[in-house]
Amino acid sequence: MIYGHDPRTGEPVGAALTETDSAGVDLIVSAAIAAGAAWRATPAAERASALEAVADALAAHVDELWQLADQETALGEVRLRGEVGRTAGQFRLFANVLRDGGYVEAIIDHANSSLTPPQPDVRRMKHALPGVVAVFAASNFPFAFSVAGGDTASALAAGCPVVVKAHPGHPNTSERVAKIVRDALPYPDLLGLVQGMQAGVDLVQHPSVVAAGFTGSVAGGKAIQKLIEQRETPIPFFGELGSVNPVVVLPSAPVKEVASGFAGSLTLGVGQFCTNPGIMFVPEGDELREAIVEAVAGTAGGPMLAERIRDGYLGGVDRLGELRLLAEGKPGEGSWAVTPKVFITDLGSFEEKLPRIAEECFGPASIVVTYQEISELRPVLERLEGSLTATVHSTDPEEAGDLVDVLGRKAGRLIWNGWPTGVAVCWAMHHGGPWPASTSTFTSVGATAIQRWLGPTAYQDWPEELLPDELKDGNPLSIPRRVDGRTQV
Repeated sequence: MIYGHDPRTGEPVGAALTETDSAGVDLIVSAAIAAGAAWRATPAAERASALEAVADALAAHVDELWQLADQETALGEVRLRGEVGRTAGQFRLFANVLRDGGYVEAIIDHANSSLTPPQPDVRRMKHALPGVVAVFAASNFPFAFSVAGGDTASALAAGCPVVVKAHPGHPNTSERVAKIVRDALPYPDLLGLVQGMQAGVDLVQHPSVVAAGFTGSVAGGKAIQKLIEQRETPIPFFGELGSVNPVVVLPSAPVKEVASGFAGSLTLGVGQFCTNPGIMFVPEGDELREAIVEAVAGTAGGPMLAERIRDGYLGGVDRLGELRLLAEGKPGEGSWAVTPKVFITDLGSFEEKLPRIAEECFGPASIVVTYQEISELRPVLERLEGSLTATVHSTDPEEAGDLVDVLGRKAGRLIWNGWPTGVAVCWAMHHGGPWPASTSTFTSVGATAIQRWLGPTAYQDWPEELLPDELKDGNPLSIPRRVDGRTQV
């Protein structure tokens, strides 16, 4: 049986849930396939309305949902209410993406007999992948990266049915969210839910699954990748994994603002964000170090989402214990609570301990690395692994010099005078990065996340009446297209 647990006490909460066996996984995937056939044929405008209905349903149940999730995550009312709103907002964003129509990347090249050799009429657009998308829910976002998260919203928008493997950290929340979403969809079986470790194995290896999305640890991502490699037919795997999110503080940056912002970002959500700042490079000097000590001392820890996550954090802190402890916050309360900790070392010592010292420690822990000259930073930054984000703090753009290009090769999102926690759900957002931050160049947040679940088809000399509306000469859907090499809106 599967139980949720209250991180404040470590005690089971909610109903006992049955693990989904292999026959159950097959039944759920088969039902999703059947519903997906009708969904794929549904016009984009109607799919958009359905996504908005899901958003409205989630928002209408926020009072119930935050309380249920708080029992299993201890994340609190303010955070969880906001997360339900963000989750609903993701569905509304993809409704707008569908109405815009540009996501299909429609391209038309008319026939041209004057070329050598003559060019036929060729038209290209993207369609939903022909099968089920498997989604592995995250621990740290029970709504926004879970059953109704960005992977699910973008896959449904693309026209794909989805089956989610629930995270054991919030199983009852997952069941309730799935019910709310299913009730709002025109075909309820478009969203399936399975529970249990073996169910995840069966799901990702099911022959009707055509792609998988995952948010979690490097170890978890590697395990799923290995399962995919054992399939007879390979499928794409879109994983968002570990990230240390380096922050570079340059000499002109304001001391107090940097220190307070760092402390807040480090401890947000008890450090259980994929974007918490795990390494911060600062100029040598007492003023900023003292400000960091003071700011971190004003923070408090709290219960982590699961006993396993807490144990992983404590193991990471033990590894960082070979460095000098610079600052720590107040201890958290509860069975799975931890204390924020910041360690310090100089640039040379840090470089000697790479790459091990720069491995992610998931939770409210970070390393402050001091440097003498800006020019010393580049070779060390070159040796860092990929991250979701990289941040620069400075009041002088010229001061950043040649650091920008190396950071651009190490992270998917570059931030100026801000903090990496908080990923806006918008058209331009990119939430991914070089390995081990993610397994691909795609994003898991923002409008272009839909591209993961689409595949292209080219139509050569195809009859007009058989073409999709998106590729007909009259452009009946009025979508953006590229015609004979020129963009038309």
